Amino acid sequence: MLIILEIEVDRNAQGNIYCNLKLSPYLAPSIILIEILKEIVLSAQGLQKRYGRLIAVNNVSLQIEKGSIFGLLGPNGSGKSTTLGMLLGVLTPDAGSFQWFGEGANEMQRRKIGTLLEGPNFYSYLSAWNNLKINATIKEVPFSDIERVLNKVGLWERKDSKFKTFSTGMKQRLGIANALLGNPNLLILDEPTNGLDPQGIAEVRDLIMQEAAEGKTILLASHLLDEVEKVCTHLAVLQKGNMLYQGEVSKFISGKKRIEVSAEDQNSLLAALQNHPQIEKITQQDKMLLLEVNPDFEIKDLNRFLFEKGITINHLAVQAHALENQFLELTSKK
Repeated sequence: MLIILEIEVDRNAQGNIYCNLKLSPYLAPSIILIEILKEIVLSAQGLQKRYGRLIAVNNVSLQIEKGSIFGLLGPNGSGKSTTLGMLLGVLTPDAGSFQWFGEGANEMQRRKIGTLLEGPNFYSYLSAWNNLKINATIKEVPFSDIERVLNKVGLWERKDSKFKTFSTGMKQRLGIANALLGNPNLLILDEPTNGLDPQGIAEVRDLIMQEAAEGKTILLASHLLDEVEKVCTHLAVLQKGNMLYQGEVSKFISGKKRIEVSAEDQNSLLAALQNHPQIEKITQQDKMLLLEVNPDFEIKDLNRFLFEKGITINHLAVQAHALENQFLELTSKK
C-alpha cells in the first residue's frame, strides 16, 4: 500500500525529535513517499551449501514477516535442517547472505531467537529444572524465568523429575520451554512433532498457536503436510535443496477445488461433465472422476446439474487434503 504523507520534523522542550504526519493531496518538495511495509524478521538471499558434489541447499532466498508462522516444508533430505543451520550460524554458507531483524547476524540478534533443532538435547540424569538452569546460565536469563516457561508448556509439576523419566511428548515440550527462555521474539523449531503420538502432536500444535497469538514469529521446519496446513500462515517448499514455492498457505491451496464424483453409468457421467463451463479438468481416478473446478463452484450446483441430466450419482465429495494435493502436484513437476 502506498501512502503520501507530509512530514514535519521538530524537537520538543527536552530536545527529543518527533514527527507530525498528515495525508497530503498533492506532491510538493516537502512530500515524501513512504511505502508501508510489514516488518521483516528474516531476509535471506541466495543461500547455498555444498558437500562435495552434493548441493544440499541451492540458491535459497527467504523473507519472513513479523507475526507469521512460517513453515519450511519438504521431505527428509530436502535441505530444511541445513538451511536452518546456516541461518543460526551452525553451518557456514558457501554463498549467499542473510539478515535477522534488518541487521547482519550477531550475538545480540541471536539472543532474540529461541531454537529447538533436531530434537531436545538434555542431560538424562538431571531434572527438568536443573537442565533449564544450565541453559538459562548460558543465555544469561534469570532463573525466575524457568517457572514461567515450565508453566507455559505444562511441566511445572514435573520440574524435579529427571529427563530420562519423561515421555517423548514431555521431552519435546521441555525443548520448547528451553527455546522460550528469555522470551525471544522468534522461535525456530525443527520438526517439533517428530515421533509424537496424536495427543503429543496436538499439545505441541497448541503451544505453537499460543505463542503466535502472543505476537511471536515462528519458523517451523516440517515434512508433515497436515501440520503445516493446520498451523502455518506462510510456507516455503523445498525439494533436493531447491526452492519450489514461497508465499501464503491460503494462496498455495486456493488455486482450484477438486471434487470426486462417480455414478453407475460412468460413460454418461463423463459425457455430461466434459462441456461444463466451470470444470477445467477431468481425471479418471480408480472408479471415480476427479474434477478440477473453479473455487466458487459449489458441490450442490454440480449435484443439481447432474440431477437435471438424469444421472444418478453414488459418490460426490470435495477432495480433502488440499495442501497435500498441491504439494504433490508441485513436486512431481521437478
